[in-house]
Amino acid sequence: MHATYIRIFLVLSLFAVINPSSLLAATEQRIALVIGNSAYSSGPLKNPVNDATDMATMLKKLGFSVTLKKNAGLQEMEEAIESFGNSLKRGGVGLFYYAGHGVQVNGTNYLLPIGAKINKEADVKYQAVDANKILDEMATANNGLNIVMLDACRDNPFARSFRNATRGLAIVSSAPSGTFISYSTSPGNVARDGDGRNSPYTSALLQYMQAPGLTISDVFINVRAKVKKETGQVPWELSSLEGQFYFMPGLDMKSTATIPAGNAEVEREESSTAAKAATEIKRDGRFIVYDNGTVLDTRTNLMWASKDNGEDINWQSAKNYCENYRGGGYTNWRMPKQNELAGLYDARKARPATCDRKIHVTTELIDITCFAPWASETHGSDAAYFDFGIGRWQWIPQSMAYTTRALPVRSGK
Repeated sequence: MHATYIRIFLVLSLFAVINPSSLLAATEQRIALVIGNSAYSSGPLKNPVNDATDMATMLKKLGFSVTLKKNAGLQEMEEAIESFGNSLKRGGVGLFYYAGHGVQVNGTNYLLPIGAKINKEADVKYQAVDANKILDEMATANNGLNIVMLDACRDNPFARSFRNATRGLAIVSSAPSGTFISYSTSPGNVARDGDGRNSPYTSALLQYMQAPGLTISDVFINVRAKVKKETGQVPWELSSLEGQFYFMPGLDMKSTATIPAGNAEVEREESSTAAKAATEIKRDGRFIVYDNGTVLDTRTNLMWASKDNGEDINWQSAKNYCENYRGGGYTNWRMPKQNELAGLYDARKARPATCDRKIHVTTELIDITCFAPWASETHGSDAAYFDFGIGRWQWIPQSMAYTTRALPVRSGK
């Protein structure tokens, strides 16, 4: 009898190695809706149908039950999203992937169906799918964990008809708890369709989603690094996850899907692992720069990102950027306080910036590309930033995005 159990165990183990998605499907329900729109009458695209097709194939390998829609019209998209939401009510993990044209109007994101008749900006909300509909379906289902991937910033084909054409997509201001949202590029910017079979963003996703043992944060850190290196485009994420999710768990992992948050011992172990993986590559006085893109200030024990976000950004987007930054593998980044930024100021040191004046920073190991990183303090509708040109903080409306940057910081302990 003992030998029989051993044979059964060996057969199951071999089957898991050959087809690991079988174990994923056995431990949790995974449901995905994948849409790719290419055949637009205005601004046709080459890759979204390819992207959606390849993504659907990958998700099936990863244990998802997938609904794939190609070149879908408005009614087909809306019905598919509603059906997707109903399926999520049974629980498990939900994933929505969209490739195609996307536009923002007054801060709301819309996904453009095939056949949309848009002659003016006001037509969009009647001829396109409000991206918030996906989030609303997820919130209603209350299934616990959802992933949204939008490769949808391939410029606005109707921009000439709009009074206030805004490039790219807007950052979602709220989403259900347990949601991970990824954009193919940063807010207000346009993603590339790509010269090969897939867009740069989807190509990187397909590469890293199948890597065993990577958390969802690890996957998208790798995606961002690859896409930025190849194109200069910077994928962006927002997260309210309360645990770790693995597209493809490592073979030595006890859990195949999610690890609940709130375990201080696990969090300390993660931070310790990330720190051990970092290698010191340079010193400048009290500052140490590591090969994982972090800089430690040994005087204050604050760890800084080695560079800011590199472009103008408003206060709320900067806050989101800092809190969702995953440099060095750490998850507890935040927006700095005024006095923390002031601690980096040194009037004796000046270097040119990409803005109109020189900046004065204690070390060149932290690359501040303009003189005005946002600080966390707010007063009504205004927020603070520290001016490295003149060495003091200022207050301006939170909605402004002129010469202001996001510079993440965390405790180095």
